[in-house]
Amino acid sequence: MKFTDEELIEEYIKGDQKSLDFLIDKYLNHLYNFVFQLVRDQAASEDIVQETFFKAWKNINKFDKNKKFSTWLFAIAKNNSIDWLKKKREIPFNSFENEEGESYLENVEDENVLYSERLLSKIDSANTAKELLENVSPELRAILLLHHKNGFSLAEIAKIMGKSNNTLKSKYLRAIRDLRQKFFNKNAQIKAKSGICN
Repeated sequence: MKFTDEELIEEYIKGDQKSLDFLIDKYLNHLYNFVFQLVRDQAASEDIVQETFFKAWKNINKFDKNKKFSTWLFAIAKNNSIDWLKKKREIPFNSFENEEGESYLENVEDENVLYSERLLSKIDSANTAKELLENVSPELRAILLLHHKNGFSLAEIAKIMGKSNNTLKSKYLRAIRDLRQKFFNKNAQIKAKSGICN
């Protein structure tokens, strides 16, 4: 019999340690990959994931069972990652709260968005995607990874990131557009180099 996350939490609260172990096993790799893409530090990623689980279990009684556990857990991981980046001073303290450009691309045609998403799925080879994501801000990288790698909806990501749905959609569209432009620039460079070789 397969249990939902929320049922496993209920079992854990009743004293079933195996339910906790199952949830950790289920989310450990996903959380680590998500955190590592943000902080780019293996030891820090391990610490942040451990801290995320610790905070989640410490506050498990505060978890709203009407919401998705994964959304709540990834929000904790995102906040811990931002705190680590701020302490390291690799990002400005206000970069995740900056409202500038929120309405950017709000009027983009749906066809362009669909085209960009199809393009994003085509560039999902490990090296190309990794290289392109390196040059995207941590916040936009988090949005793309949560949606395309972890399968969260934009509404769920808005909750994780603490943004309104419209703000999150604008940021997502900007991330897609930036990634598409980087992809075309990279292809143009490759074609130019091969043209020189011929």
